[in-house]
Amino acid sequence: MSVWKPYIVLSRIYISLFAACSAATGFFLFSPHRVPELLMTIAGVFLLACGASALNQYQEQDIDAKMERTRQRPLPSGAIAPARALSFSAALVCAGQFLLAWAAGAPAFVLGLAALLWYNSIYTYLKRVTAFASVPGALVGIIPPAIGWVAAGGALSDPRLAAICFIFFMWQVPHFWLLVLHHGGEYEAAGLPSLTGIMSRPQISRITFAWIVSAAIASLALPLYGSVRSPLVTLSFIPLAAWLIWGGRSLAMERPFSASPPILFRKINLYLFCIMALLALDSIFLIIP
Repeated sequence: MSVWKPYIVLSRIYISLFAACSAATGFFLFSPHRVPELLMTIAGVFLLACGASALNQYQEQDIDAKMERTRQRPLPSGAIAPARALSFSAALVCAGQFLLAWAAGAPAFVLGLAALLWYNSIYTYLKRVTAFASVPGALVGIIPPAIGWVAAGGALSDPRLAAICFIFFMWQVPHFWLLVLHHGGEYEAAGLPSLTGIMSRPQISRITFAWIVSAAIASLALPLYGSVRSPLVTLSFIPLAAWLIWGGRSLAMERPFSASPPILFRKINLYLFCIMALLALDSIFLIIP
């Protein structure tokens, strides 16, 4: 395990699994019957996400070395040589793209390539020049469910897909800004532009809370676009949205308590996982006789 541990860290397995689950959500919503294609799509997105993560850490090894939170990552700590990390990343990306092309053809392959270019080129560059890079960077989050959708035979122009992708976009921004609230000083020390350098903590907290409320409300619009058809699942979105808003209420206070960002970070991740689970459950209800 000690030999493979640096590569597991380099791949950021948990984040990559999250991307794979979002691809599975898009696939399952359109067609829950094609199991072989579903499994290959999940594997392709997972490998691609692992490769993109490894490439990102190769690109940002100088920044990671300056931050307490990241200086023990494989590259700044010297656990993996940069050339080896780059080769590892390339192998994962090629394997992931091959599986996507094999399982779903050109549309999934092109979307996978778009995600890689957006994350490792545009977003990685923007993080060095603007504190608001997470907003355009959040577009990366909408691509995995779109890959799953087209892999299952769906059209990118389908409004049901747009409604689902919008939730992933709205989740991505507060997901990152909660990290900024907790680690903003480290970003500044590493030479990165940070919201903490242009706004006060209460201001960032209130803006983040507004995004959290918007993300919660976005789930309630899914039935309007036909993305959810089960009455039970539709009703389940209401207490879930209320739970997330109630959990983030401290951010709207004049003096948010210091423990709220890491707690809310876990809650908003759990919220999106529950959304994905409910969407999958909706599909299961439709195929049960």
